[in-house]
Amino acid sequence: MTEAVATTNHKVIRKWVESRDGRPAVVGEGVLRIDFGSPEDGFREIEWDEFFEIFEDRKLAFLHQDMLDNGQVSRFNKLIERPN
Repeated sequence: MTEAVATTNHKVIRKWVESRDGRPAVVGEGVLRIDFGSPEDGFREIEWDEFFEIFEDRKLAFLHQDMLDNGQVSRFNKLIERPN
């Protein structure tokens, strides 16, 4: 697996997500997620402004991978606590 990298850059995050036909969403009590394809059960799509407001309030970083070892585009992502 190619290395995953973390970012807090809103433009980079949005470009990565949209290039994979993803969209911002929340589940449960406002837990951020990225939804791909058909909407997942329990996911509620939100606007980017709301996504980034929550993202900043919770001081998150976006961990993501660009490519798989076999050369295919990766959808691996995870919202993590920002490193100090």
